[in-house]
Amino acid sequence: MNMKITSCAVFGAQDEASQQTLEFTVGETEKNVVNLYPEIRGQRFDGFGGAITEAAAYVYSQMSETQKKELLTACFSAERMNYQFVRIPIDSCDFSLEQYDSYTESGAPDFTRMERWILPMLRDAEKAAGRRLPIMLSPWSPPAFMKTNGKREQGGRLKPEYYAAYADYLCRWALQMRELGFAVECMSLQNEPKAVQTWDSCIFTAGEEKRFLRDYFRPAQEKYGLTDIQIYLWDHNKERVFEWMRDILDESTAPLVAGACFHWYSGDHFEALDFCHRLFPDKKLMLSESCIEFRFYDKADEVGAAQMLCHEILGDLNHGISAFCDWNLLLDETGGPNYVGNLCMAPFHYDRRNGTLRAGLLQRRYETISRAVMPGSVLIGTTRFADSLDASAWQRPDGKIALLLLNRKDQLQDVTVRIHDREATLPLPAFALEAFLIELF
Repeated sequence: MNMKITSCAVFGAQDEASQQTLEFTVGETEKNVVNLYPEIRGQRFDGFGGAITEAAAYVYSQMSETQKKELLTACFSAERMNYQFVRIPIDSCDFSLEQYDSYTESGAPDFTRMERWILPMLRDAEKAAGRRLPIMLSPWSPPAFMKTNGKREQGGRLKPEYYAAYADYLCRWALQMRELGFAVECMSLQNEPKAVQTWDSCIFTAGEEKRFLRDYFRPAQEKYGLTDIQIYLWDHNKERVFEWMRDILDESTAPLVAGACFHWYSGDHFEALDFCHRLFPDKKLMLSESCIEFRFYDKADEVGAAQMLCHEILGDLNHGISAFCDWNLLLDETGGPNYVGNLCMAPFHYDRRNGTLRAGLLQRRYETISRAVMPGSVLIGTTRFADSLDASAWQRPDGKIALLLLNRKDQLQDVTVRIHDREATLPLPAFALEAFLIELF
C-alpha cells in the first residue's frame, strides 16, 4: 500500500491546504513516534457548533452587512469552519444585556426579546449555512417566583410545586421555536446544576433532575408532541459527568436520554468520558460549552488560551465526544457584553471603537480542527510518545485520514507518523497546531 501525507495546517479565509506533500517510506524509527491504527475504530463525529447568545447577537446587530456576511460565512459555510449546529440559552444567562425571562401568565413564552436580537442572527446563520441549523436549548434558571430563593441568580432550587409548570414552560419554549420554523433537536434540562452564580443559576441534585425528567418533563414532551427532542443530562463540568449519568440512568430513564453534555472549566478528566462509554455505550457525549474567562486567564495571552482549548478539544475527541459546541460565536472588544462583568474570549471580536471585526488565533485553531474533522468522520486509534504532544486521527467520509497534532512545547519537535509499516517525519513548530491529510492508495 502506498501513502502520502499532505500538510493542511494553514486553514484560513483565503488559504487552501498546503500542497507540501511527503511520501511514506518503510522505516524502523522508535523515538518520537505517533502510531495510527485505522482498524481501531471509535465514535462517529457529528460536527462542531457554537452558541448564539443575546450578547453575541447584540454585537452582531452593530456590524455592517459586509462584516455580518464575513462572520457567518466563516462560521457556517462548508468551506470554512462548517459549524453544524447552535446552542441557544432559554431566557437570560450572564451573556445577556440584562436579566430577564419570557414567562407569561398563560405559561407561554413571550419572544419579543428573542425577535429583537437572537432570532435575526439565527436566520442569517441559516442563510449562510444554506440549511436549517439543528438547535440545542439550555435553561440557566426557572422564573424567579418558581424558586426557593425568589430570584434567578445565586442558585436556589426549583420548588417541587412548580415542577409541572416549569416542564410545561420549557416544552412550550421549544414548541414556539419550532412553530417559527427552527429545528430544535436537543435540550439540556439545566445549565450547570451544581453552580451557585452571581448570574442566572439553579441547583439540582441528580435525584431531583431524574424526578423532573421522568415524572414531569417527559409527560410535557408527550403532551406537546416533542418526544423526538433529544435530552442531554448534566451540562456542567466534566469531573462529575460520569456520576450524574450513573445516578440518573436506569430502566425508567435511560430510554428518555440521548446522552450527556459537559463543560471544560474544571480540567481534563478525560477518563470520566471513558467511564461513561464503558457503562452506557449507547449514549452520546457532547462538549456543550468552552471559553476563556478573563477573570482567570490573561486576556492578552492568545497563545496560552489556544493551547489550553486545543488540548481540551483533542482530548475530548479521543475520549468519545460526538459533538463539540463552543460558547459565544462573537463578542465585543472587551469580551462582552456580560451583565455581571464575566468577560470572555471568543473566536471573533468586534471592536466598536473603530468598527473592525477581528478573528483571533482561537478562531484559526478552531477552523483548522473543524475543517480537518468533517461530520461523519470516525475516530481511529493513535498512540503518542509523550505528553508534550497531543494527537487525534480520523477516517473521513472522503476516505482520507485527518491527523491533528498539537505541540505543547516551546520548541520544535520532529514527529514521525507511522501507519502499517510505513512512516514519514514531520517538523512541528513550537506551540503549533497542525492538521495533515493522509491518502492511502
